Amino acid sequence: MPELPEVEIVRRGLDQFVVGRRIHTVEVFHPRAIRRHVGGQADFIARLTGQTVDAARRRGKYLWLPVGEDALLAHLGMSGQLLVGPADAPLSPHVRVRFTFDDGGADLRFTDQRTFGHLLVSPDGAQLPAEIAHIAPDPLEDVFDLAWLTARLRTRRTGIKRALLDQSLVSGVGNIYADESLWRVKLHYARGADRLRPGQVAGLMGAVVEVFTEALKDGGTSFDSLYVNVNGESGYFDRSLNVYGRAGEPCPRCGTLIRRDPFMNRSSYYCPFCQRRPRNGRW
Repeated sequence: MPELPEVEIVRRGLDQFVVGRRIHTVEVFHPRAIRRHVGGQADFIARLTGQTVDAARRRGKYLWLPVGEDALLAHLGMSGQLLVGPADAPLSPHVRVRFTFDDGGADLRFTDQRTFGHLLVSPDGAQLPAEIAHIAPDPLEDVFDLAWLTARLRTRRTGIKRALLDQSLVSGVGNIYADESLWRVKLHYARGADRLRPGQVAGLMGAVVEVFTEALKDGGTSFDSLYVNVNGESGYFDRSLNVYGRAGEPCPRCGTLIRRDPFMNRSSYYCPFCQRRPRNGRW
């Protein structure tokens, strides 16, 4: 699933190509794409037709386009894409929703091969949609509060990677960037979140910001053709990953072979020397 850098790349593309334009038509080709819009298809279309896109915003892995007082909220899921291209280009079979604009220029297509993503209109959600108000700020937001996060982690008797993936604590971090950040600060994924000192939390979040920033420069991480920007271009940060997806390869820091452990129906990649497993499960 796309993580913060991949979603931010898409947001930047929308800011460049869609903001300031007035929506002319809205076409819904698959009802599953708007399954979470409580008003149904006709209401979804009516709320957006004729509206001007005022901005492109993001929190964690969610995107939204303010349209007046409301917001078009998007979650890309496993394979969702928001693509900008020629309005007369043939529609792919995976286009679920299409937006055209009054200026007759490039249109916006929500393409989702696996149909796990979704769009909805959030009433009065221009500043922050109510549907994602429970999600914590991400480390790149000005309102991110390190002291608050540190205090919350002290109450969590769970491994630090599980805590990083908890979007109510810190948003935008997924499996890839959690592993990369933990490797940078030499923390094992099972290290108790409540055992971390404030300085360790600060160092870890600093590593998260570093990894996000570097990934953004490279256009995000693309492990398959489904992770692309609004122009359909893949990122190449996967070439810079130190541990994720590199089981059996030498650690770039010490040369020990990277390990892969099963983790929450996914995987954790780490260096068994640099990131020592906690004694008795937690320390």
